[in-house]
Amino acid sequence: MPVAVITDSTAGLPEQLAAQWGIAVVQVQIVAGNRIDDEARFDRSELIGMLRAKQDVSTREPDPGAFFWTYQDAVSAGATAIVSLHISSKMSATADAARQAAQQVKVPVYVLDSGTTSMSLGFAALSAARTAAAGGQVERVMEAADRRIRASSELLYVDTLDYLRRGGRIGAASALLGTALSIRPVLTVRDGEVAPLARVAGSKRALAKLADLAVERAGDDPVDIAVSCAAPSDREMSLVQQLRSRIPKLNDIMLVQASTVITAHVGPGALGVTVAPLL
Repeated sequence: MPVAVITDSTAGLPEQLAAQWGIAVVQVQIVAGNRIDDEARFDRSELIGMLRAKQDVSTREPDPGAFFWTYQDAVSAGATAIVSLHISSKMSATADAARQAAQQVKVPVYVLDSGTTSMSLGFAALSAARTAAAGGQVERVMEAADRRIRASSELLYVDTLDYLRRGGRIGAASALLGTALSIRPVLTVRDGEVAPLARVAGSKRALAKLADLAVERAGDDPVDIAVSCAAPSDREMSLVQQLRSRIPKLNDIMLVQASTVITAHVGPGALGVTVAPLL
């Protein structure tokens, strides 16, 4: 395709979908003990075990060189322009690394700070890639991504705010610190950072609230839904079934494994729902 679409691994795009639409994914890095590597090179279950044991696990933006060679591969494949979509700059310096690499590439590279993450970013990359595959010029590809980002909602249940606090990604949700242990927060992404949405007593009620909010955000418009988690279980399958039965104009719903980078910041017990209206 003349316009190549590139994103980063925090999008949580299933590999098959990324490959189907020709979306290259640059890996954000994880720091675990003395090891620093792309998140895809770590064993997921081992990292989850480290997080549960409260061992030090942190994250780092990709090296600009990783972006440079990904861009070069796109150029070698015939791209005459590149649209590079990335996690909010308030959460990561990934977009900055992309911009550094873009200066060294011979074709125009348009780096878009999505102001969000997870499948809001993933669905935007898919919309951009579909527009590019249909022959859209770079302006239309960027517009498709931007419209999907603006329309999408990230809803997040977490067992505890400790992971967000320790990783420095707590944002406006810091207002919830110090609440009773029985209170479970439901969060969203607003203005590029994690923000509070609701406080509910008990995990079952919080998960029910998460489902209610997803149905409310979906409304009567055609939507795509993604349910993301560290490791799928009956809890996530039940939520998928609920949403499938309650959302009237559901275009597609998928259960995806969250990026381990995201899991490191929200905790292994977190569960996310992305509501992405079709535009």
